[in-house]
Amino acid sequence: MPGELWFYHLERTTLADALPELLEKTIQKGWRALVRAPSEDRIDQIDGLLWTARDDGFLPHGRWDEPDPDRQPILLSLNEDNSNKSDVLFALDGVEPERPDAFARCCVVFDAADEGAVQSARSLWKKAKADGHSIAYWKQSIEGRWEKQG
Repeated sequence: MPGELWFYHLERTTLADALPELLEKTIQKGWRALVRAPSEDRIDQIDGLLWTARDDGFLPHGRWDEPDPDRQPILLSLNEDNSNKSDVLFALDGVEPERPDAFARCCVVFDAADEGAVQSARSLWKKAKADGHSIAYWKQSIEGRWEKQG
């Protein structure tokens, strides 16, 4: 059975605000996460963000190019080598999941201000639907909460 693809449309907050919350919920479920970004610069930004996103601690994570990536509950990577046995893939900044069936869920997080990422998400939505994936679209309410649409 094809995996789930969930689309998160950032309209009211930035990735820096939304990603830590989504990752925290993932960890609370007992799941592991693979966060895939398109460049090392973006990985560096996310790495720094996850160390400082919470006042009372940090989100436990590591990078694919550091020792023991298999031990990380959240792994930051440029590819989909799932060495930490992630349940969830977070595809950022227009990155398209290569093997969505390798994960219980793929979360495509895209910024409304990035037209390229919006177009990529639309294209992926159509393809995922045609391939029989379970798909869901989430958008932010005025209060900033995620609401499932349709």
